[in-house]
Amino acid sequence: MVKCLVLSLLFVLAGCAAPPLRGTGDLGLIIERASGQVTLVDSSARAPYAHVPGLGDVSHASAVYSRDGRYAYVFGRDGGLSKVDLLEARIVKRVMQSGNAIGGSISQDGRIVVAQNYTPGGIKAFAADTLELLAEVPAEYAPGKFSKIVGLADLAGNRFAYALFDGGEIWVSDFSDARNPTTQRFPAGSQPYDGLVTPDGRYYLAGLFGEDGIALLDTWQPEQGARKILQGYGRGEEKLPVFKMPHLRGWSMAQGKAYLPAIGRHEVLVVDADGWREVGRIKVKGQPVFVVARPDGRQVWVNYAFPDNSWVQVIDTLSGQIVKTLEPGKAILHMEFTPRGEHVWISARDDNKVLIYDTATFARIGEFAAQAPSGIFFTSRAGRMGF
Repeated sequence: MVKCLVLSLLFVLAGCAAPPLRGTGDLGLIIERASGQVTLVDSSARAPYAHVPGLGDVSHASAVYSRDGRYAYVFGRDGGLSKVDLLEARIVKRVMQSGNAIGGSISQDGRIVVAQNYTPGGIKAFAADTLELLAEVPAEYAPGKFSKIVGLADLAGNRFAYALFDGGEIWVSDFSDARNPTTQRFPAGSQPYDGLVTPDGRYYLAGLFGEDGIALLDTWQPEQGARKILQGYGRGEEKLPVFKMPHLRGWSMAQGKAYLPAIGRHEVLVVDADGWREVGRIKVKGQPVFVVARPDGRQVWVNYAFPDNSWVQVIDTLSGQIVKTLEPGKAILHMEFTPRGEHVWISARDDNKVLIYDTATFARIGEFAAQAPSGIFFTSRAGRMGF
């Protein structure tokens, strides 16, 4: 009898300690790069609900989500990998997996989290539930030479594609056997600086910093190798100094076209995604950093490198024209749409604010304080390949 009472009491206490019952589909997090913490947010309430400190150096951090949207995996610049529980608002596990890291990804089945590293160059794979190290693929592109890894993206079949900045290659590692991955190598071009995968997971694109052009790999037919597209798009023009590297990860697909930032130019490139040919250019206010499509593809929002980083412009994809120019605040670093695109959240780092806009009216409908906010990541990413 006493044993039964004790067990009952334990169940009651466990119930009292549990987080409130709720879904995770409208949650997210914001990186606060100056404080080493993340702010957890509710996109329906348009407000933060908790802060989670202790994530180390998050000056250039990113996050991916578990399939159920409950756990975020935050990749810090210092090589820290942190598993954060969005419902309990706490760090579940944290490991220091490298000396200098720049992001990561999660496998198609949600069982493997992979970090991409500058130091030492290569990728490391961890069990998503325990963060146990499963395997490592050093980026040794030549004897004794290791490359910084950029542009890591998940593919079908628990594969990952990524680019070697120093090695000028694209690698695809297959983690079907998580502890014994196999890797294919493809020449890409001079200094691939970032990468992305198309929404269907078929094409992997690596932007090239050392030359005009983009390397493209058909991951359904990798035996064909990587090929160059948009070669010489700046030929005959004087290049501008590059104040901030553009990010392909925020690229846009709309109306069967891709919208990409042009390196060192005040332009957004428009590319026919069927034949991967340039079909237009849109003059914009500055050097684009993120070129992000609203989920329905009707709008593309663009932010810029210094000295134009207080501005945001909106392109209407039907007309191909800029339809709105906004000045939300100082140092606009990131933009994230709510799952169905009715709102966009914008981080203004130097104003220590996150701003929320209605995408139909362009009216500012909310804001809240955050310490030097940068990346905004909603749990809707959990169901998207390449995010």
